[in-house]
Amino acid sequence: MSGGSFLNHIVSLSLSLSLESSKRRTTMRTAMLRSIHSSLQKSSSSSLLRRSYSSESAPQRKVAVLGAAGGIGQPLALLMKLNPLVSSLSLYDIAGTPGVAADVSHINTRSEVVGYMGEENLGKALEGADVVIIPAGVPRKPGMTRDDLFNINAGIVKGLCTAIAKYCPHALVNMISNPVNSTVPIASEVFKKAGTYDEKRLFGVTTLDVVRAKTFYAGKAKVPVAGVNVPVVGGHAGVTILPLFSQATPQANNLSDEEIVALTKRTQDGGTEVVEAKAGKGSATLSMAYAGAIFADACLKGLNGVPDVVECSFVQSNITELPFFASKVRLGKNGVEEVLGLGSLSDYEKQGLEALLPELKSSIEKGIKFANQS
Repeated sequence: MSGGSFLNHIVSLSLSLSLESSKRRTTMRTAMLRSIHSSLQKSSSSSLLRRSYSSESAPQRKVAVLGAAGGIGQPLALLMKLNPLVSSLSLYDIAGTPGVAADVSHINTRSEVVGYMGEENLGKALEGADVVIIPAGVPRKPGMTRDDLFNINAGIVKGLCTAIAKYCPHALVNMISNPVNSTVPIASEVFKKAGTYDEKRLFGVTTLDVVRAKTFYAGKAKVPVAGVNVPVVGGHAGVTILPLFSQATPQANNLSDEEIVALTKRTQDGGTEVVEAKAGKGSATLSMAYAGAIFADACLKGLNGVPDVVECSFVQSNITELPFFASKVRLGKNGVEEVLGLGSLSDYEKQGLEALLPELKSSIEKGIKFANQS
């Protein structure tokens, strides 16, 4: 899914509204919101015409962001406020949420914003949610692997999912908190214990891997990034991330085997690249927020009955011997409508698939063990 035009429209919206009169603002707001939504729809890989929802006709949808005051949560809250499919935006964190909610609420778009702070208000934040996005947790620091995050973030995710099972058991859960290869299995076990688990409604958000693969591929192949599509399968950490450049569109015949290997490595190490560039002062927060907003938008479209919404995601799967695996997924009114197969792989990709399975299996088992040890 291409998002460049989405962000361009957001920037245009801000600039235009600052220059126009009050009457002009109302006109521009309506036109630009329609344009933003149109751009999001056009960015899909599907060639079929999709039903358009204006902010007036779209169903009422509540989206909750858990960890909304954090580095990912704040820009994600902003992007969800700009999404015309959202009617109610619930922002939760253990601290700082009232300020974020007040700031975002001043944006003149459809959704009503409410901020909730502290564990005692988590239930209120979740009640009635259609989609719950979880970026909560601590970020990586230089020298820290995704696995180092496990002990801290696993406990956070377990607590949040316990509340989801109680207050909005039928919501689509978008897991961003790392390590996703383990936190998604943790969530599944929590939901199973609560008797609310529905494999169609739990997603590990791997969209950032797709976003990176598209960007890096377009730059190397010298093709417009807006038209690029690259499926990314496997998991969401290091070698478990497997971009399928052999299936990239448009297909570039000018890339050597060495360049494909380099592109694969850069996609796998994209998070580390950002952590190192920020010199210990942060991780991939802005690009992750963008990717999270893109995936949440796809989930909302699926819930609203838009046909042929396909995104890559880490879900319960039977396309390999592992219980969870990232691949292309068709989204619909019940969440996952269909887990799509891997398609034809190059020899290099087949080797990558074999290499990632043991590590991904270990991460999945680690999450399941954590969830069941207490």
